[in-house]
Amino acid sequence: MTFKGVSPDFGNFFMQKDSRTIYAQSSDIKSRTYLEYRKDMKKKAIVELEILPWLARKLKEKYPQRDVRVAKAGGDKFLWFLRQGGISREPDFIAELGSQNLAIEFQYGGEDIKPDYVFDFKTSKVAKKNKGGKKRIPKDVLFLYAFRGAPDKFAFIPAKWILSNATEGVAPAWGNREVYKITGRQMLPKVKRDSHLPEIWRLIEAKLGILEFQHHLLDINKDKFSYLLQAVIDQEKVVSIIPRDFSSFFKVCFILDHMNKIPRNANLWLIYLLTFIRENMLLEEISEIIYCIDFLYPKVELKQNELELLKKQLGYLLAKIKSFYQKDGTYRSSLQSSALEETRWALFSINILEDLIQDMIYYYSVTDIKPIRRIYENVDDVEKTYKIIESQH
Repeated sequence: MTFKGVSPDFGNFFMQKDSRTIYAQSSDIKSRTYLEYRKDMKKKAIVELEILPWLARKLKEKYPQRDVRVAKAGGDKFLWFLRQGGISREPDFIAELGSQNLAIEFQYGGEDIKPDYVFDFKTSKVAKKNKGGKKRIPKDVLFLYAFRGAPDKFAFIPAKWILSNATEGVAPAWGNREVYKITGRQMLPKVKRDSHLPEIWRLIEAKLGILEFQHHLLDINKDKFSYLLQAVIDQEKVVSIIPRDFSSFFKVCFILDHMNKIPRNANLWLIYLLTFIRENMLLEEISEIIYCIDFLYPKVELKQNELELLKKQLGYLLAKIKSFYQKDGTYRSSLQSSALEETRWALFSINILEDLIQDMIYYYSVTDIKPIRRIYENVDDVEKTYKIIESQH
């Protein structure tokens, strides 16, 4: 299979993805593209990052005599996705209570608590094996459980209490992993209410809704390019695309992404791509350029001058997108497209740009970019934008 008309500067077209960019080890997520994987990883990260300030306040109430600081921990403490995937055994949060550190695991369920409901807690997070004995020893961990279906409810549950009251079993939803099972009847006495939580859950629901809405752009583009994808993947036909204009460049990147291949000399491709950025771009083209950047960027090792150029252009693109924000919560760059389409392109772009910012800070130790503290923090009014999406979608 070949692509004709490629500039000779780009060399041979195809190359398998380097192992450095393999982002998932388990078989259930190998079929997803890197962008699809990150979308799935982002769901819990959205909840955790929004819950974090509330958790800090609750712990200050719980330990009023101590200097309390809470931070994300685990493998995603700074980056909610990792290029090579993997599972961390670290807790979700670490609380500093003066001179003492408290590990906190966070779980949430979709329904209100009911007496006959069963809650699963992974055995490996609750207890550790006692060397030389069969009994397990509880870890010094506090579980925070929140209820999506009853947003004002929560429970703090010590691992020691779980170990003392639970029955052992497996959880099919977690690949039949060993778990401790606690019934709703057992947990009910530990459940409390907080009037501030529903507001946090409203923002979480809006962000999760935006995540799904903007991600649908991938399906829209798959349908748009289905004839090309079928020709390349199913029928193994030769496809001729000349990536000298941006429209062709975008098609090539989209197809390669779904074929699990990358171009050789990807650095040159990335730098060439940045030349398409100009002042009069509209949101659709911006979203396509950002998609291509996101496709090429994790597959290369950037030199310092390349990194500086990319930082500058990403900052320009983010400012450009934010300039299209309207008072009603939509984004508009043209009257030729619907407000819903334009808003989807903007949110898709912001989603990727925030990922790229975190990745550069994490992998290139960039210090002159402000890190992302909350997902979609660059959307001016998340709830207003989501209401518009809900009303028109």
